[in-house]
Amino acid sequence: MDKFKNEALVIKKRGEDGHKLITVRLREDTLSKLDKIAAETNYSRNELINVILSHGVENIIIE
Repeated sequence: MDKFKNEALVIKKRGEDGHKLITVRLREDTLSKLDKIAAETNYSRNELINVILSHGVENIIIE
């Protein structure tokens, strides 16, 4: 324990990690499908939604 005696504990404030907390309404059937995919892939729901959204915004075509 003495090796940490003089080290400062640095804690970042929430929200300053490059992420923003939002609320989104989803259809129940969409949420069920996301949960099924999350279970099959061992991703959390949050991780899966971020993967899908990242792919979508990078690959969208607006006509």
